[in-house]
Amino acid sequence: MSDFTSDPWAKLRAATPARIALGRAGVAVPTQASLAFQFAHARARDAVHSALDVAALSRQLQGHQVLHVQSGAPSRAIYLRRPDLGRRLAEGQAEKLPVAPCDVLIIVADGLSAMAVQTHASGVIHALVPRLSGLRLGPVVIAQQARVAIGDEIGAKIGARLCVLLVGERPGLTVADSLGAYLTFAPEPGIRDSARNCVSNIHDQGGLSHTQAAVKIAWLAQAALKLGLTGTGLKENAPQIEGPEQTPSIAP
Repeated sequence: MSDFTSDPWAKLRAATPARIALGRAGVAVPTQASLAFQFAHARARDAVHSALDVAALSRQLQGHQVLHVQSGAPSRAIYLRRPDLGRRLAEGQAEKLPVAPCDVLIIVADGLSAMAVQTHASGVIHALVPRLSGLRLGPVVIAQQARVAIGDEIGAKIGARLCVLLVGERPGLTVADSLGAYLTFAPEPGIRDSARNCVSNIHDQGGLSHTQAAVKIAWLAQAALKLGLTGTGLKENAPQIEGPEQTPSIAP
């Protein structure tokens, strides 16, 4: 007899990673489910508190010019308590950035999951850069203890037309290493989040692959540069892909 016949919940469980129909042992959930929950919680905590290995990420990005800056949060503990400090550069850090006007500037921020950045950022960048051929690319900037809005200050200082910021997303009890990408046209401090586009859930546990994410990001980048905007005014029209196809062209 199949599991779907013997267990009426099996078909639903197979369709979602959510914790449903776990069963019970007395007044508690079964031991296996309890241990799995504790493990997932521990991974999420580790993802939030772990520090980004900048040297290792820089080696993974060999072949690209890489710059490193710090946010105004001097430690991970302060970063978690003071979101505002993660949205701006620390004093003196802007001077480390050149004025180098470009079409697209890629920024990597550890966000709330350095684990996600360590695991996926370089793969997405290596898949994305060839799809941006013909555009002027700036250096890759790695920002530590950083949140999404730090890209506005960095992009404005360098002179980027468009920022693509890769950031570790808030970990959950299903996925602790999910990466997100935020695109901002004409970055400058004070831009609202509604002026950005987001590609989220980049991970290898049922999320977007590096190639799929790169295709979506490249399509949005080309559309943003053509239309001169990002955010609610830019709707993604990129087709779904299953393999390493080329980035779809933008209709004239």
